[in-house]
Amino acid sequence: MMRTRFDAIIIGAGPAGSTAAILLARAGWAVALVEKQPFPRRKVCGECIAASNLPLLHGLGIGAAFDAAAGPELKRMALMHGAQTVFADLPAATHATYRWGRALGRETLDTLLLEQARAAGAQVLQPWSVQAIGGAAGDWRCRVRSTDSNTGLTLHAPVAIAAHGSWEALPSARPRRRLARHASDLFAFKANFRNATLAEGLLPVLAFDGGYGGMVVADAGITTLACCVRRDRMESIRSGLPGARAGDVVEALLRRECAGVRAALNGATRDAPWLAAGPIDPGIRLGAADGHDGLLRIGNAAGEAHPIIGEGMSMALQSAHLLCAGLLAADTRIATWQGDVARRYAASWRRHFAGRLRLAAMFAHAAMRPALAGPLLALASAWPGLLTAGAGWGGKVRCAVDAGTLAELANVAGKRQARPATALAGPDARPHQLKETT
Repeated sequence: MMRTRFDAIIIGAGPAGSTAAILLARAGWAVALVEKQPFPRRKVCGECIAASNLPLLHGLGIGAAFDAAAGPELKRMALMHGAQTVFADLPAATHATYRWGRALGRETLDTLLLEQARAAGAQVLQPWSVQAIGGAAGDWRCRVRSTDSNTGLTLHAPVAIAAHGSWEALPSARPRRRLARHASDLFAFKANFRNATLAEGLLPVLAFDGGYGGMVVADAGITTLACCVRRDRMESIRSGLPGARAGDVVEALLRRECAGVRAALNGATRDAPWLAAGPIDPGIRLGAADGHDGLLRIGNAAGEAHPIIGEGMSMALQSAHLLCAGLLAADTRIATWQGDVARRYAASWRRHFAGRLRLAAMFAHAAMRPALAGPLLALASAWPGLLTAGAGWGGKVRCAVDAGTLAELANVAGKRQARPATALAGPDARPHQLKETT
């Protein structure tokens, strides 16, 4: 009989969810990690991991595997618009060992983290989908179903953590997400190429009418090309190519409008079909920490920056560490402990990440508009150091998790904490109906 009572249920086994599962399971919590997709999986993602995250990966136990597999160190960046390219240095992190970011395919990274969560003692339900969530902080009920056998279970836990992707909404949000359509919606695309000529260690940012993107050399010499395109621009360019696949249309657009892409892909072969997802949903949606539905949120479920600054992975790994540090330090004998943790976590999340969201939004909207992208490129040409400074402002060398917090998490893991409280009273115990799919 499969276990159904846990200390924490985590929905989504991407970098945020698997990180939280590792940290909590190491501390002695009984953790259920629910993931609807089988691994390894391809996923729309720029795949860059900033240097600020490398100490976290080593703390999670996958550092050696990452070091062995990841692409070259990223030391330079470029801004590409039309026929022009401006180069600048990327800022180096202050860590004595981990000074430069690298890129690693999500097929590899996600699998490494998930297997580490399993090794730490988390019960992995994969591929299982969440059908409904009900209850409240202190007494959550999560109905899940196996996509292989159609077996259904109801999981119970005092703590529930949402770590799903931004376009993989929980049951209650799916109907309205399907109905909402806007010309400004951004759809994300990604493809991998072999034999491309992009310089190793270079991280270009692409600016074009109606979208933005980036390129990087990741593991095994594979070049990843990823971008976001507005719905209205996609509809416009597809109208001239009836029947063409969206990814092929996007590739033709990038080759035509960005000389840097055209040069890098000259003679290259695409490794597999284009991936597409979206619309992406930049913004803050902490939810529980803002006093809404009681769920704790990490990764894209908590908030998402425009991917033009490549900080999605940082926000996933670092937000999971911030939340787990709060959970493991809490006095679970206090009835309102989860609410207290949520409020402190929300304040910390906003302090570390809200500025990145604002910077990314400004940069993204400038890159997508020719009237702004041209002056931006001229400014960067005159002062390339502005690009270097912007990368620093965007979080490339700053980590929300300090060395002291990492040491505390490691110390807690060594002591194997007792289980947290299994029921709460008072303000945290707000009843909710099961949130059904449709």
